Amino acid sequence: MKKIVLLAGVLTAAMMAMTACNGMPGMGNTQPAATQARGGDSSEAAASDDKVYELKISTSQTEQALITRNYQKLADVLNEKSGGRLKVTVFPSGQLGSDEDVLEQAIQGANVAVNTDASRMGQYVKDFSILMMGYFADNYDECYKITQTDTFKGWTDSLSKDHGIKILSFTFYDGPRHFMTNKPINTPDDLKGMRIRTIGQEVCTETIQAMGATPISMSWGEVYNGIQSKALEGCEAQNTSTYPSRLYEVCKYQSKTGHFQLMQGLICGQSWFESLPEDLQTLLVETSIEVGQETAADVMTEADEAEKAMVEAGMTIVEPDLAPFKAAVDPVYEKLGYAELRDKLYKEIGKTN
Repeated sequence: MKKIVLLAGVLTAAMMAMTACNGMPGMGNTQPAATQARGGDSSEAAASDDKVYELKISTSQTEQALITRNYQKLADVLNEKSGGRLKVTVFPSGQLGSDEDVLEQAIQGANVAVNTDASRMGQYVKDFSILMMGYFADNYDECYKITQTDTFKGWTDSLSKDHGIKILSFTFYDGPRHFMTNKPINTPDDLKGMRIRTIGQEVCTETIQAMGATPISMSWGEVYNGIQSKALEGCEAQNTSTYPSRLYEVCKYQSKTGHFQLMQGLICGQSWFESLPEDLQTLLVETSIEVGQETAADVMTEADEAEKAMVEAGMTIVEPDLAPFKAAVDPVYEKLGYAELRDKLYKEIGKTN
């Protein structure tokens, strides 16, 4: 009987010890029930933060074009840095529609971003178009400096507030644009009457017309057949697009006028952008700017390599005196109302000519 009482006492003491230990660190549940419930709320919040936001980047350029490959690099970096919370996919060759169609989708709030240039943004904020005026800038560095000015910031703020367009970056670069034709272009007189495809915005068409040609607006995907069928007598574009589009097969000459410095921007809708958590907004903008700057350094190297490849394929390079072309274009600044803005921007970036 004494053994039974003693055993019962030992069991009781053991149970009390276990209960006490349950409240000690590292020994089972250390939090009371109320604290456990708060821990459950925290898990739900974390799950909410793990929501995946999908972004489709559209460009009319081919899969092989440098700008497309640069956007693919951007997509890869964003997908990795976001830990999968951003799912960014690139759609080349106008798979999502024309640039104008995708831009409208973005404004309406769709989860799309589109490659664009300054002349298209000039449809919303007129002054933006000056970046695509003939001989406005001599190189990427000058263009980049413009994007750092207070004037440029004012343009982007207006796009966001008044038009629902968010500029993610305008630091991408595609190089200088030259004429691709079947006769050499040494002076503006050589362009007279020639049907030349260009970007269908006023700053571009007026510039090309001032240089002597007849500007024709046509989607990039139709240019090869347009020249081949003689509906066009040439086009003006950058090497990073003319080479992958194989235009050297239908053009015998490239005349290096470098009349436009093609800065590229990536834009999305302001409403979709604001639907992102703040950390993803910051990541998207900062990474887009960084990748644009990084890849700009590769453009001229690739443009030179593309030129060599086109020469090897039989194309002839012409290097005309640029002075007559610049003189022909200069009156367009006054005609379109950009003369004073040019002076203002040159002053902001310290450009003297």
